[in-house]
Amino acid sequence: MSSPVIIGNATLYLGDCLEILPTLAKVDCVITDPPYGIGMDGGNVGYKGFNDFEKLGWDTAPASQEAITAALGAAPSQVIWGGNYYALRPSRGWLVWDKGNGFKGRTYAEAELAWTSIDANVRVFSYDPLANGDYHGKAHPTMKPVRLMKWCIKQAGDPQSVIDPFMGSGSTGIACAEMNRAFIGIEIEPRYFEIACKRIEDSQRQARMFA
Repeated sequence: MSSPVIIGNATLYLGDCLEILPTLAKVDCVITDPPYGIGMDGGNVGYKGFNDFEKLGWDTAPASQEAITAALGAAPSQVIWGGNYYALRPSRGWLVWDKGNGFKGRTYAEAELAWTSIDANVRVFSYDPLANGDYHGKAHPTMKPVRLMKWCIKQAGDPQSVIDPFMGSGSTGIACAEMNRAFIGIEIEPRYFEIACKRIEDSQRQARMFA
């Protein structure tokens, strides 16, 4: 495990979350988007006019149940995108991302589901990333919009510290930077780790400018 990169109130680790999570103190909430195992790790997974990505093989199977269990133990509250792909206990508080008209009638999913530990009613976030330009020049094949991750933080009870064991390109960390929350991110793929560091550093810099 390499030494963490510290950027403002974000602490970022390059490595396997199974190795890193046991070394960390608990935070308020886990908010993460692990691999679903649906082959969206590269190749022609974009949309016409958007990025194509090198096929890296990380989405050939869902993240291991061991890794999901370790993530659940990192905080008392959890939001797990793609929770419908994992063996998780029953929950009332599912979150639904309705991707809007840009996805209606396409071969891609019109919505995504997040399992949560929250004892609350199902909530729906309607946001079209195509119409809002989120997928122009995106840095990761399955990159979540920052606006979506900020909504997740609010739905999770507004935690003051968040960990993402499958950080990807860092959207959860950017949401935390914009909301002045402490963030810990873990990413196993070096190229996405570097992208996350840059995106979070840029976000932290903008937050300081407007402070």
